[in-house]
Amino acid sequence: MDARDADLKKELDATLQARRELGDEYESALVDSFLEKVDQRIDGAVERRVRRQLAEQQMAVARDARTPRATDSFGERFGFGIVSLVLAVPLSAIGGGVGHLPGLIVAWAGIVGVNAVQAARTNPGLFAGRRRRTDQGDAWQED
Repeated sequence: MDARDADLKKELDATLQARRELGDEYESALVDSFLEKVDQRIDGAVERRVRRQLAEQQMAVARDARTPRATDSFGERFGFGIVSLVLAVPLSAIGGGVGHLPGLIVAWAGIVGVNAVQAARTNPGLFAGRRRRTDQGDAWQED
């Protein structure tokens, strides 16, 4: 039994003693007073738990924000760039040899497309465009 439980037990004993001394006519008021104290204790306990959980969540979010994501690593971006360039040579040769200029354009459109998708995946706001406030101050307008 911790100190808070001991205090609550003392309050209950005092309420029961007061009821014995004052009689039945004050029983309702005494019970209401005791229940109000119990309610305050419960509210305090719930508030402490909620504050603790919020603090834990904020710490977890802060820790997660500081940790670099695996998709943002320099090694992955560098490796993807190297593989893209290495594959661009044979794709250009095949596209240019078989389809001449249109084949070369299609090959490079595919290479650029794959790289654009990779860039958008690792940098979510990259192609969102810049936004500026309008004169009204409450609306946003795309540039």
